[in-house]
Amino acid sequence: MYPKFSAVAAALLLPFLLGCSDSDGDRRPDQAVPTDFSAANASLDAFVAGHPGFDGGSYIVVDKREGVIHTYATGTFTEDSIVMLASTSKMPAATLLMALAEDDNIDFEIDRVIDDYLPWEGVWTGRTTEQLLSNTSGIPGLGQLGGYGAHMCQYIPVGQLLDCAQTIYQTPLPGLVSTPPGTAFDYGGSQWQLAGGVAEVVGGASWNQLLHQYISEPCGLEVFEFGNTLATFDRWEGDPDGLLGRENPNIEGGAITNLADYAKILELHLNDGRCGDTQVLPPEAVAFMRIDRGWAAGRDPQGSGYGMGWWIVPAADGGEPTLFLDPGAFGAVSWIDLEREYAGLMLVQSATLPEGGDGSGFGTGELIPLIQAAYDAARP
Repeated sequence: MYPKFSAVAAALLLPFLLGCSDSDGDRRPDQAVPTDFSAANASLDAFVAGHPGFDGGSYIVVDKREGVIHTYATGTFTEDSIVMLASTSKMPAATLLMALAEDDNIDFEIDRVIDDYLPWEGVWTGRTTEQLLSNTSGIPGLGQLGGYGAHMCQYIPVGQLLDCAQTIYQTPLPGLVSTPPGTAFDYGGSQWQLAGGVAEVVGGASWNQLLHQYISEPCGLEVFEFGNTLATFDRWEGDPDGLLGRENPNIEGGAITNLADYAKILELHLNDGRCGDTQVLPPEAVAFMRIDRGWAAGRDPQGSGYGMGWWIVPAADGGEPTLFLDPGAFGAVSWIDLEREYAGLMLVQSATLPEGGDGSGFGTGELIPLIQAAYDAARP
């Protein structure tokens, strides 16, 4: 069924595929897409006007059948504004690693221990790339950032990604809490940078070169790129020429985008791994990214789960989840709604990190429900 994965991974995937269909037949032919997003537009207007830390905002709605059906920008933003994504970079990063795993010319499996690929002796052995990208590797996450020491290379916009990945792999963090792989969920941090190092080793090219080969070129992306922006976010002026850290990009949070580029990545996830007529990922790989790894890591089954780059919102009726989110610290949030067969991206740019949560919180708590309501109103 999925030859690049082990039997264990295939067994994990099967019930998810049976429980969640996203075939073209899910929505009836007479079921219209919404045309009235005025409430969502007004809500974004009010958010920007009421939050001085955000001078503009924009969002895009991508329908599975119709493609882009709505874009809107307010304040100083235009539909072409380019922003830093912070953690909204995670889903695209995981998508790139999945594309590498699907290349039959590369000896790489997402559920195989990274020791088999990295050319160094290390202290963080026994982890798989799947665990790195689902925050279940046991390597200390962002909640323990204050004790990272040498691992802080991942936030410095100089040097090379492989050098930083080697430092992370070979440097213990004795003052922090680590756990055996697959036994705990600890969001973000060094595990993502290490995954980027794995990509460069197995792919034989830089992270951004691999991004161009596997995602940007087949999907027609124009500005989407990874840099290292977290230490210099206050200097960002919206110009890709000013992006720092391309050689040591921050994998979990360093991407920049406009609405159009990210929408094409969302279309890939809506359309069973296709960008236009190009099959970038098989459908099984797209679905695999949405499987909740939280059960294996002891997370509260009533809380949000996590796949690979996607937060998973529990279904209100206890059924299979259909809403998947990727919010970022600067305020952006992307999502995919399998029930309504659409996806979206909201871009805002906070002036300070503490304000970023206001942006992504508005997106998940107010903007997304209004867009869902617009879809529901269009249903006969």
